[in-house]
Amino acid sequence: MSDVRPLATRERRLDYVEFASRDPAASRRFFEQVFGWSFVDYGPDYTAFDDGRLQGGFFRGAPQTASGGAPLLVIYADDLQPMLEAVLAQGGQIIKPVFAFPGGSRFQFLEPGGNELAVWSERDAT
Repeated sequence: MSDVRPLATRERRLDYVEFASRDPAASRRFFEQVFGWSFVDYGPDYTAFDDGRLQGGFFRGAPQTASGGAPLLVIYADDLQPMLEAVLAQGGQIIKPVFAFPGGSRFQFLEPGGNELAVWSERDAT
């Protein structure tokens, strides 16, 4: 969980996020392949990630979905269609297809470990 950013830029900001995952190894493979995140394993039950901006980890446990009250983490992508295709190709499940909202469009998915996330873009869904 080390970070080289100056403490002043981290003060009072989200700094690390952890997800429960039924299968941390499957979550790791999914996020490596779809989003290009880097990982470090800490045994079979925990893997830490770095997406280039935020760090976090996946621990073995029962995930909750946003529809069940868990926070929804949203990833940005300039173009949604290639991301949607990559999510499906790597075993993700689309649970809310692409829809427009004021300011852009997004879709929501479940990754193989059971976590619900979203991908959004400033581009219109049409």
